[in-house]
Amino acid sequence: MTKQEKIRKMLEMQKRFMEKEQRDGVSMKEYLSPSEGSSLDNYREEYTKLAMEIVDDAHGEVGSKR
Repeated sequence: MTKQEKIRKMLEMQKRFMEKEQRDGVSMKEYLSPSEGSSLDNYREEYTKLAMEIVDDAHGEVGSKR
């Protein structure tokens, strides 16, 4: 997956999260410890993984290390 595809996926994830939050609300418990199978299940983990991959990609582009 390219850096641009990762960014697109993150933006889509943010959009779906905001729609859910505005429609149903999201409690701190639901965000931090979502029920298995809920729309937030693995959300934080996947989002964080993509963000760290983008950071690594950016460092690779400029030849630096984090």
